[in-house]
Amino acid sequence: MQRFMSRPGNDVIKSYETYSKMLFRIALVHLGSRQDAEEATQDTFIKLMEKAPEFKDAEHQKAWLIRVLTNTCKTSLGRGWRKREIKLEGAEPLTADSPEDLAMLQLVLALPVKYKTVIHLYYYEDYPVQEISKILQISESAVKMRLKRGRQLLKLELEGAEPQ
Repeated sequence: MQRFMSRPGNDVIKSYETYSKMLFRIALVHLGSRQDAEEATQDTFIKLMEKAPEFKDAEHQKAWLIRVLTNTCKTSLGRGWRKREIKLEGAEPLTADSPEDLAMLQLVLALPVKYKTVIHLYYYEDYPVQEISKILQISESAVKMRLKRGRQLLKLELEGAEPQ
């Protein structure tokens, strides 16, 4: 609590302004719901205020925020009430620049969490494998394997969705 009190509030506000949109997009990919993504993003910044960690630089802070967010999303997905949740058809339409982008986004959203996390960070947030490895605290070979398996799953879905 002492660390929280000594941290100037402007740092959190600046961090929110800088990273909130990116974190929201990542949470939306994980959770598939605007409300859940907003809650996960909010929880991430609450943890930032509570823990007030020391960062070496802006990239370190960004990586910390992404890691905390992905862990929050995983925890949210594992909750019992969420497993029993029934999605309403069309209640929350996804948006994208083109119909092809929307179709691809829906396929990425349907991937298992560990694959869609690395796919999103690599293709949508433009992180290199080394950075994803640091953010998720897994080896680079694990990141590469998840990218490979995620691509294979997407390819299978795309081939299955193609008209004959």
